[in-house]
Amino acid sequence: MRRAWPLTARGLGALVLAAISFVFANQWGLLELMYFSILLVALVGAGLASLYLARRTEKVTRWLSPDVSTVGQTTRVTIRVDMRTALPTAPGVWHDWLPEGLEGASGGTFPALSSGLRGADHSLELAYDLEAVRRGVHYLGPLQLGASDPFGVAHRTDLVGDRSKVVVAPAIVDLAPLASVSGDTGGTLSKTTNQLGQGTDNLTPRRYVSGDSMRRIHWRATAHRDTLMVRQEEQESTPEASVVFDRAQSRWSTAAAGSPGADPLFEVGVTACVSAVARLVREGFSVEVLDSDGRPLWDRIEAGDNDAIEAMTTHFATVTARADTDLGRLARLFTGLSTGPVVVITGRVDAAGAASLDAVPHHSALPLLLVAMPVADPLTAETLGHAEAAGWRAAPIGPGADLAAAWISVIEQRGSRVLA
Repeated sequence: MRRAWPLTARGLGALVLAAISFVFANQWGLLELMYFSILLVALVGAGLASLYLARRTEKVTRWLSPDVSTVGQTTRVTIRVDMRTALPTAPGVWHDWLPEGLEGASGGTFPALSSGLRGADHSLELAYDLEAVRRGVHYLGPLQLGASDPFGVAHRTDLVGDRSKVVVAPAIVDLAPLASVSGDTGGTLSKTTNQLGQGTDNLTPRRYVSGDSMRRIHWRATAHRDTLMVRQEEQESTPEASVVFDRAQSRWSTAAAGSPGADPLFEVGVTACVSAVARLVREGFSVEVLDSDGRPLWDRIEAGDNDAIEAMTTHFATVTARADTDLGRLARLFTGLSTGPVVVITGRVDAAGAASLDAVPHHSALPLLLVAMPVADPLTAETLGHAEAAGWRAAPIGPGADLAAAWISVIEQRGSRVLA
C-alpha cells in the first residue's frame, strides 16, 4: 500500500514553476525558459524514478521476546526487512503501527542502501520496545516505510508486511506464601504422607503378598512371626485447592463482556485469579480453576507444574464476563466434601449474594473471598461483614487496593473453621 500523492511541496512547486515557464517561453519566445521548464520536469521525474524504480521490499518478519507478554511487561520487537534496490537510496524513516493496548516508540531512521546489482538482497534489522497496557490479543503492523529522493521533490510511503499477533496475558502478582496458615490447610510445599506407626523400624508390618518388593521386607517382624512380613506402604496424597472466578456479568460492568481489558475491576479479578492459582500450585496444591457455575475454566493443574500455570495465564488473555449465574450453585459443588483452600473472586455483590455462599466455608480448610468492590463503598463493608460472620476470610480488591496486601490480610485473619 502506497501514499496516493507522491510529490512534496517542493516537487509540486517545481511542476507549477515548470508550467509557468513553459507558458511564458511560448509567449515571449525565450528558449532558455523552455529549457528551464524541461529541466524542472526532468528533475521531478528523476526523483520519482529513484524512489519507485530503485527499491522494492520483498519480505517483513517480526519476532517478539518474550512470545507472550503480560500487562505491564516490556516486550522486545525485532523486525527483519528483506529488500532489493537497483540504485543507491537515501535514508528514510520507518514506523510500526501499534494498536490500542500497546505503547512504545515504534519508529526510527531507515538507513541508506547501496546498490544491489552486484550482490545479494539487503537484509535490515529494526528493533524497538513496547509495553503491554491492556490484556487481550492485539495485532502489530503493518510496517510503514517512508523515503524521499535526493532532491526532495518526491516522497514514497509504503505499508509493507502482514500484521503480527501479540498475546497479552494478565500479570501474575507475587502473593505471600501460606506458611503462616499451613496448620489450617493440611500442609504446604510438599505432599502429605500418612503412615501407620512411627519410624522406619516401627511401621506396622503386614504379610508378604506376591508382587511386593523384597526391599520392603521387615526382617525383625519376619523373624518374630516366622513368615515373610513387609513394611506397611506409605499412603501419599496431594492436597487439593479450588480457585473460583465468578464471571457473571451482573456482578461486573457491561464492558466486561466486551473486549478484554475494557473493565478495570474485571481486570483486577482476572489478575487475582491467576495469581492465586500460581501461589497455590507453587505451595504444593493441585488446583481446580472453576467458574461460579462449576464449569472448569482450565484443566486441573498439578502441584508444582509451572508450565501449566504459564499456559493457563495465556488462556486468560481472552477471558471475559458471561451470562449471569446464581452464586448459590457454587455452594452445592462442595456439598458433602472436605477440601483444602477455596479462593472465590467475585465482583459487586451485596449481603444477600454473599449469603448464598454461607455453606462453602464449612467445607474448606481455608476459605478466602476476594471482592472487586471499592473499599470506601458502604455496600462493601456490609458484604464483607456478612461473609466474615459466615466463616470467610474476606477482603476487597477494588480500585486503589493492593492485591498483595489484601491477600496477606485474608490469610492472616483468624476464625473458627469447622469442616462438614
